[in-house]
This record gives sequence, structure tokens and C-alpha cells, in this order.
Amino acid sequence: MPQMSRQDPLIEHHTVDYVPLAERHGKARDLFTLWFSTNIAPLPIVTGAMVAQVFHLNLAWGLLAIALGHLLGGIVIALASAQGPRMGIPQMVQSRGQFGRYGALLIVFFAALIYIGFFISNIVLAGKSIVGIVPSVPVPASILIGALSATAIGVIGYRFIHTLNRIGTWVMGSALLAGFIYIFAHDLPADFLTRGGFNAAGWLATVSLGVIWQISFSPYTSDYSRYLPADIGITRPFLATYLGATLGTILSFAFGLVAALATPEGTEAMVAVKHATGWLGPILMVLFLLNIISHNALNLYGAVLSIITSVQTFASHWTPSIKVRVALSGVVLAGCCVVALGASADFISQFIGLILALLLVLVPWASINLIDFYIIKRGVYDIASIFQADGGVYGRFNLHAIVAYFIGIIVQLPFANTSLYVGPWANLVEGADLSWLVGLVVTCPLYYCLATRQHTQKVRAARLGYTD
Repeated sequence: MPQMSRQDPLIEHHTVDYVPLAERHGKARDLFTLWFSTNIAPLPIVTGAMVAQVFHLNLAWGLLAIALGHLLGGIVIALASAQGPRMGIPQMVQSRGQFGRYGALLIVFFAALIYIGFFISNIVLAGKSIVGIVPSVPVPASILIGALSATAIGVIGYRFIHTLNRIGTWVMGSALLAGFIYIFAHDLPADFLTRGGFNAAGWLATVSLGVIWQISFSPYTSDYSRYLPADIGITRPFLATYLGATLGTILSFAFGLVAALATPEGTEAMVAVKHATGWLGPILMVLFLLNIISHNALNLYGAVLSIITSVQTFASHWTPSIKVRVALSGVVLAGCCVVALGASADFISQFIGLILALLLVLVPWASINLIDFYIIKRGVYDIASIFQADGGVYGRFNLHAIVAYFIGIIVQLPFANTSLYVGPWANLVEGADLSWLVGLVVTCPLYYCLATRQHTQKVRAARLGYTD
């Protein structure tokens, strides 16, 4: 076995700083395995079952809506991921180049909150899964096992996360394929193809769910591509991320839909998976548990980087060490475990409802991020300025981005359909949250107009100064 060199450490030593070109490594295909494996998990399977159980679509219309939603939303996550090799910094740090050094803090705060929320929800889910597999293990101990396992992966960092997901792609992909084969190799209910039908509300709700699902990953996608060589370009990381993220989620959603239709109407989603897959069911449950833990490491990793980014905003000369990342991971772990151990029976549904409501703040951020990177600055940023105390050429606050961001949130509110808030026009299409569409349509052209107007004013001022 080859010795690990000093340049190839077991535990990642970078935090929110720039990854030097000499330390870049990996292949674009690593992004495919990361996002494919990450999305083969219980939550997307349960969500896929909703297509039949809640939105009442049949198999054909359900599959079409699932595919369309994820294929559309996948464009956002792939475009965000492709920024990593060019920038060499985490996604939230990059936001300083769009919102200003201090202007980016609000977005970083929301991102950290979403990461922590999903981390807590997943350790509760992992704990329940362990109890379901080994009933003799107490719930508190199960939660701690799930939390400590995810934290260990997150602390080791980038390389280990990618390695686990390369393995997970083959294991989870094969397991899901075996589940499909088992279901279709056995007798199916007489109404398997005809249960449900087409309804515009359910179909649009499913499409919207797919789009929102993909956008929710965009705040941390370049965290896992920033180590790739800078000359890898845009196309290869875009395609690897797009294909991995969309194929993994489409297969998981489809599996949940198929399992729901293969069992009596009204069967709970994961119970449906167990019943529909027979002897394979317990094996799938164990693999899903392992995947929950592996995926949850991404939430901890992202939360820690976001918190470090927030602190480093006020200490520009501070370069956080690996010890800081490890210590902060322990603090986050302890706090999350306290919340998880005191969680109520319906904690997961309530908390996920809160987190999904916060996605209202991600849509305008994603719009500004993509317009700024691909159209305004065309991938050219001053990395040194991003780490300067005064924000360098980006300043402390970029009012044009901040104004566009808040308007992007405000215009979504009348159309929002969340557990926290339902807008007056939320039911234009019953059951479908179309606020994301309004946010994209308004924020993208608004920010483009404000940003190009700012650029034109600077050019005009420079010319006048030169003439004088």
C-alpha cells in the first residue's frame, strides 16, 4: 500500500481559503459519483412516493413530471458546481464577489441554518433507522451513533467524502436496480398502471418539487469541485454534476413511485418499499441507513465552512486551521445532538417544513450567482479582493445585488405555499409551490440590469476622469 505523502493528507487541511493550483487533483467524474450516490436515499424515495399518494398521478404522468422537474432544476446545481475549479474557494465565500464582503453574511447565515437543519433531521432519521434494524438499541444511543459517524466523515473532509460516494455509486446503484428488478419480477396489483391519472395541479406540483429539490443543493456544490484542476473547464464538471444529480434523484423518486403503486393504496412509503421488495427489503434498509450517514456528512461539512466563513469575514488576516474545523465540528455536533435528543415525534416533518420554507431565500441567491458568474463577470474574479478586509474591488456591500436579492424574496411571498406561510396567490395551481419560478423570472433580469448599469456608470466615470 502506498504511503500517503505530506501533500496528500488523510484529513483535509484547507477550510475556506483558496486551494492553490499545485494542490488541485481529481477528475470530473468524481462529481458524477458524489451527486448520484448522495441522492439515492430514503428522503427522495419517500418524496417520490408522494407523486402517487398525494398528487394522485399515475405511473406514466408521474415519471414524466419527475424527469422534467429534475432535468430543469439540475441546470442550476450543475452551473453552480462548474464554478468550483475556476474559483478554488467554497461557494459561500465566492458570494463575497457578488454581494460584497459583509453583504454576503446574510446568505451565509441562511445557508448555515439550512445545513444544520438537515443535519439534525438526518441524525434523527438515522437514529430511527438504526432502531428499526436493531430494536434493542435505545433511541438516544442510535441518534448518537448516526451523528458521530457523519461527523467523522465530515471531519476527514473532501477526499473521504468523494471516496465514499464513489463506492456508494456502485453499491447503492446496484441495490436500487435490484429493487426495481424484484418489484417487476413479481405480481403487480391490477391497478399498477391505472391507479391515479393526470391532473394539472399534481403534475405541476411534482415538476416544481423536482426543481426545488435540485436548487436546494446549489449553495454548496462548488465546495466539492474546488479541488479540481483549474484547466478542467466548465463543460466537464457541468455534465458530470448534471448527470449525477439528475439521474440519482430521478431513479430514487421513480423507485418511491413504483413501490407506492406496487403496494395497497395508503401504505406508508418506506413500509411500501419493504413490502414491495420482499427479502431484499431489509438489505435496502441497511444500505439506506449507511447512505443517510454518508450524505449527512455533507451537511455538517457545509455548516462548518459557512460558520467559519462568517467568522473570517470579521478577521480577514485569519486563516482557519484544521484544528479549528475539527473543534467547530465538535461544537456543531454537540448542539445538534442536544436538539435531536429532545426532538418530538413529528420533529422531522416540522423541521423539514421550516427548512423548505427557507428555500425562498435560495432562489434569488442562485439567480444572482449564476447571472454574475456566467454573464456579468464571465468567470473572472479577483480572488485576493474576496479575502481583503475592505472587500477589495467588490467592497463591503454591493447594493445592486442586495436590492435584487430582497426584491427576489418579496415577489415570491404572494405565491409561497409553505408550512410557515401561505401567500394569497399560493393556490393559483392547487398544491404547487410556484414561488421559485416567480423568483427566477424577476431576479435574473433585475440583477442583470442593475449590474450592467453599475458597470456602465463606472466606465463613463472613468472616461470623464480621463478626459478631464
